[in-house]
Amino acid sequence: MASEASEAGEAGEAGTAAFEALVADLEYPMFVVTAAADGRRAGCMVGFATQCSLAPARLLLCISKRNFTFDVAARAAVLVVHFLGGEDLEVARLFGGETGDQVDKFARCRWQPGPGGAPVLEAGRGWIAGNVLEHVPFGDHVGFVVEPFTGHVGDAGTPQLGFQAVRDLQPGHGA
Repeated sequence: MASEASEAGEAGEAGTAAFEALVADLEYPMFVVTAAADGRRAGCMVGFATQCSLAPARLLLCISKRNFTFDVAARAAVLVVHFLGGEDLEVARLFGGETGDQVDKFARCRWQPGPGGAPVLEAGRGWIAGNVLEHVPFGDHVGFVVEPFTGHVGDAGTPQLGFQAVRDLQPGHGA
């Protein structure tokens, strides 16, 4: 029994190592998600996100439970998702490398109040605002299923900002 448990542990470690090596080369699109609730506003960079339905339109956004933005987003009815372009690296550094419990990120960028009070950044290729339909636990992250109801398309022809451009960024909070 002990050797079976040891073999299973070793196989699990090998699987984890292979997973980490393979996903390190993926080119995930990077987003900034903003929220407002209970008189607070917050925003963070999100790399774990995907469209999860065509009709009706749905987007799945995963936010780390350790992130300052998580507590605000968990109480928000609306999230705003900013689609970043390659020229938005400074915005990515601000929202991915700083933490809202130490820095007012919105004092360092251009934005305006948007749907549900969530900040809408002036940077990016465009944005959508969506109602939060549900929260789904995924280990150290929680998935927010969002139904878009409004948005703005800016320069959609601009290449998206991807994970490889920010992979060396030190996060404000660990995952």
